[in-house]
Amino acid sequence: MLKNQKGVTLIALVITIIVLLILAGITITLALDPNGIVARSQQTRNEWKNAENHELTGINDLVDTWNNIDYQIKEDNKQ
Repeated sequence: MLKNQKGVTLIALVITIIVLLILAGITITLALDPNGIVARSQQTRNEWKNAENHELTGINDLVDTWNNIDYQIKEDNKQ
């Protein structure tokens, strides 16, 4: 009669390795694909930098406008 065997059989080990290889392949494909996570993160970083530059330009314009108004008010008060 067969004794109760403890431990991992060779078949279970092979199946586990195959499943891990499939998951690794899917993960690598999702990460390195031209539309994958890496490419999308680079695109998002560029969009973020563009938005930041646009916002800084708007803030600088607002500060310049405020300084011009302040200067005009001071000049009017001198007269």
